[in-house]
Amino acid sequence: MRAPEPALRSGLRWRLTLWVAAVMLVSALAVFAVVYQDTGAQLRSQIRHDITDDTGQLAQSLRTLRAVSSTEVSAAARRYMTALPYRATSTLVFTLVPGAATVSNVPEAFGADRPDPGETAADQHRENEEGRSLAKPRPGYFTLPLPDVGQTLILERPVRLGQLTAVVGAGEPLTTVEQAQHGVARAFLLAGAAALALALLASYLAGARVSAPLRRMAAIATRVNAGDLAPRMELAGRRGDEVRVLAEAFNHMLDRLAEAFGSQREFVADASHELRTPLTVIRGQLEVLAAQEDPSSDEVRRVERLLQAEIARISRLVDDLLVLAQADQTNFLRTEAVDVPSFVEEIWDGISLTADRRFELGPVPDGSLQADPDRLAQALRNLARNAIEHTSEADGVVRLEVQPMDRIGLRFVVTDDGPGIPAPERERVFERFHRVDAARSRANGGAGLGLPIVRAIAEAHGGKVVAAEANGRGARVELMLPGFAGQGS
Repeated sequence: MRAPEPALRSGLRWRLTLWVAAVMLVSALAVFAVVYQDTGAQLRSQIRHDITDDTGQLAQSLRTLRAVSSTEVSAAARRYMTALPYRATSTLVFTLVPGAATVSNVPEAFGADRPDPGETAADQHRENEEGRSLAKPRPGYFTLPLPDVGQTLILERPVRLGQLTAVVGAGEPLTTVEQAQHGVARAFLLAGAAALALALLASYLAGARVSAPLRRMAAIATRVNAGDLAPRMELAGRRGDEVRVLAEAFNHMLDRLAEAFGSQREFVADASHELRTPLTVIRGQLEVLAAQEDPSSDEVRRVERLLQAEIARISRLVDDLLVLAQADQTNFLRTEAVDVPSFVEEIWDGISLTADRRFELGPVPDGSLQADPDRLAQALRNLARNAIEHTSEADGVVRLEVQPMDRIGLRFVVTDDGPGIPAPERERVFERFHRVDAARSRANGGAGLGLPIVRAIAEAHGGKVVAAEANGRGARVELMLPGFAGQGS
C-alpha cells in the first residue's frame, strides 16, 4: 500500500532533473553554435580586410613604376617584399609577372627543388603541385592548402601596367580561425560541463524540496485509502505558494470526507435503529400470537392492527429515505407553472382534514410559481404535519401565510402555537433523524425525516428553508422558493 511514495520519490525529482539538464544542454548547444559560427565569421571578415589592404598596397606600389618590363616589375615587387615587416607565418604576398618568375615573401609556397628536412619526395611533390596551382592566376577570393601552412584564404587582383598585366595577391592562413573556434569549443565544453553539473545538482535539490510535501501527501493519501481519515498535511513556515494551497485543499477535502463518512455512519445507524423498532414490535407480536394454541379472533385482529400500523410506519420511513436519496438526481423535479391561489387552497383544505386543529390561511397573492407541484405539496404537508405534532388537539393553531419576496420569489410561512424551537436547535432540526425532544416517542414524533425532506425539496428548487424566531409563543418555519411571477408583472 506504500507504492505511491516511492513513485514520487524516484519519478518527480529525476524527471525535473532530466528536464533541466535537457533544457540546459539544448540552450548551451544553441549558444555554442551561434558563438562558434560568429567567431569564425568575424575572423574571416578580418582576414579578408587585411589581404584586401595588402593587395591594394602592392598594386599601388607597382603602379608608380615608369618602366613596365617584366624584369622591372619583378624587381620592384621584390623590393616591396623585402621591405615587408611580417613573415610567412602571418601574411603571404606575391606577384605573378608574365615571362618572369613569381615574386613572393614566401617562395617555398610556390614549390622547391628539394624536400625540407623530415619530408619525403612524395611530400615535396605534393607541395610542388599545390605551388603550381597557386601560381595560376584566378582573380578574386579563394582558399588553397599551402605547404607547411594549411588552408589559406587568398585574394588575387590583376594590375594593368602599360602593355603588361601582372597579378598581385595576398593570403593569410585560416589556422587562427580554427584555433579560435577550437578555443571557443574548449571553453564551452569546460564551462558547460560545470554549469550542467551545477544545474543538475540544483534541480535535484529543488525537485527534492518540491516533491517533499507531495510525498507526505502521498503517504497521507495511502493512509486515507486504508481507511484512516485522521492525518492531515502540515507545512512548516509561512509558505504562500501553490503547495500550501494544495495542502489546504487536501486537508479541507479530508475534513469533508470525514464529515461525510461520519454523517453516513450516523445515517445508517439511525435508519437501522428506526427500522429495528417496528421490526421488533412485529416479531414480538407474532411470537405472542404463536405462543397461543388457539388465539381468539379478537387477539388476531389486535395483532393485525399493530402489525399494519408498524408496516405502515416502515413504508413511510422507506418512502422518506427514497426521497432523500433521489434529491440529488437531475430528474428529481418536474417543474411547471403552478397557479398559486388554487394550489395553496387545495393543499390547505386537504391538510385541515387530517387533524383536529385550528387551521388558518392568510392572504394568498395572485400569480404563478415555477415548481414541481407534487414535491411542493409534499414539503407543505411535512411542515404542517410537524406543526400538528407539536400543538395540542382541538385548540392548537396551525397557520399558513404566503408572501411575495423581492418580486421574484415566494415565501411559505407555517407557524403554530406549540412549544417552539429553541434557538440552538433551529439549524439542527433539518438534519436527518434529529428530534428537538429526544424523549418523544417515535409513534408520536415520527422518524425525524420530515424537515430534512423539506430542505432537500427547497434546495432542489434553488431555494431554502429556515426555522425563524416566532412572534411570541410557537414555532415558525419559512420555505422560500424562486420563480414567482405575480399577476400583471
